[in-house]
Amino acid sequence: MRWHKRLLAAGAVAAVTLSAAACAGGQVRGAADSTEPAPSAGGAGSTADSTFTYVPNLDVVTDWDPASSYSNEIIAMQNIYESLTRYNPQTKKAEPRLASSWTSSPDGKKWTFTLRQGATFHTGKPVDAAAAKASIERTIKEGQGAAYIWSAVKKIEAKDATTLEFTLKYPTPLDLVASAGYAAYVYDTTAASGDLKKWFGEGHDAGSGPYTVESWQKGKETELTLKAYDGYWGGWDGSHYKKLAFRVTPELTTAWQLLQRGEVTFVQRLNAQLFAQAGSTDTVQTAQTPSFQNLLVLFNTADGPLKDVKLRQALQKAIDYDGLVAALKGAGVAGGGLVPEGLLGHTQGLTPTQDLAGAEALLKEAGYGPGGKRLELSLTYAQGDSDQELLVTLLSSALDKLNVKLSAKPLQWTTQWDQGKAKDPAKRQDVFVMYWFPDYADAYSWFVNVFHGEDAVQFNLSYLKDAAVDKEIDGLPALTATDQPAAEKAYSDLQEKIINEKAAVAVPYVQTYQRAFAKSVQGYTDNPAYPNVVFAYDLKPGA
Repeated sequence: MRWHKRLLAAGAVAAVTLSAAACAGGQVRGAADSTEPAPSAGGAGSTADSTFTYVPNLDVVTDWDPASSYSNEIIAMQNIYESLTRYNPQTKKAEPRLASSWTSSPDGKKWTFTLRQGATFHTGKPVDAAAAKASIERTIKEGQGAAYIWSAVKKIEAKDATTLEFTLKYPTPLDLVASAGYAAYVYDTTAASGDLKKWFGEGHDAGSGPYTVESWQKGKETELTLKAYDGYWGGWDGSHYKKLAFRVTPELTTAWQLLQRGEVTFVQRLNAQLFAQAGSTDTVQTAQTPSFQNLLVLFNTADGPLKDVKLRQALQKAIDYDGLVAALKGAGVAGGGLVPEGLLGHTQGLTPTQDLAGAEALLKEAGYGPGGKRLELSLTYAQGDSDQELLVTLLSSALDKLNVKLSAKPLQWTTQWDQGKAKDPAKRQDVFVMYWFPDYADAYSWFVNVFHGEDAVQFNLSYLKDAAVDKEIDGLPALTATDQPAAEKAYSDLQEKIINEKAAVAVPYVQTYQRAFAKSVQGYTDNPAYPNVVFAYDLKPGA
């Protein structure tokens, strides 16, 4: 279920809120009061070994099936399973993974991948074209999670052991699709003699990646450990982490203490104060990387007072974009349209600024504002997310001066989402706040998932329904595959329509990933196409 992806982001910030309590006397999990062994991390003050200990703040695994997995387990699965390609944020192109090379026809409707030789699944069976075809076809048939990424596929053929050919219904950048963080995994569909989904659900894996499941203890502090797969095609020569442990630690201060003590290797996110402290700690190193994850403020275009586009535009102008980014202290940058920088479709000149005089004028045109009728609006946002809470505080204050009362309610994601999807429009909110990031390194995800008209509401929580916009969105994959300059223009035009003309959304900021990890780790880089994933095989444990 896709909502877990939103929780991943929301939960990271929720931990910021919890840190204050932890500072006041919280104890370190895994210390003297714990019966669980603390895996050595090769961190500060310890002897480097081959275990990389990752500290997430939420439980890791909710769905073990690589066909339907659409959740936090991406941080483990990208080390267990492989896709045909992997996105390289430096070149901004797909690079070889299980496929060593690929070609496409001039019309972008036929793609041929050559699989690398010698790769095997953890079951011992070879990763050949027939196996890749079977796994992708199963994922398509399951139709869950991000399976939509293969919607252009008409036919898959295994021409021989190493040649996999896709025939598409319409042109699509299939090398990028094949690098997706979800639903692109190649796996052994014959791994179980019975119900494969049930077998996966018991904590088994059928991947070909460098690591395989050693143990999974749902609800335990060290929830999951992976061990090296001896038969990995990349080999284990040289220095590598041979084990990967996921130690769930909700409290940020606790995670920071564990990192300082050398008991863990990598902390996914700290608050501004702790991140600054980490940057001046000799035994710890930090990294900041622009992400593809932005915050969306979605306005109800279908019902309620915000059906009036002037009021939606007034809300856009009331947001204190600069103040919000300043308060994030490096954990976010100004939003510049729907498409973050680094992706095809990012458009310069869309950075918003607060304009209270403009907001007041629009409110008055609509019959509201100072001296006029009081406008009352409802807003929902993620409970425990201090960044979203900051947005709400600033916006409420600004709107109050404009005679607009904003009734903001923090909710658990499932509750918030259910309200947004309510069949009775009267039960829906006027403003819905959530994060979004793409399923693969392409801007299409924002448009097809969030702003394409849909009969049953899923993620189009502005309820925008515009046939002309839908038609342009439908044409994006083909343009991206065959005419990137035209795709750039189409993305720019769509953002102009959706943000400025339709005023369906405001984009206050793009999150910046901030990591803290042991000084001994060598080779770490963040790949924003795989949110919060550490590709442990690529790292070297230093002395």
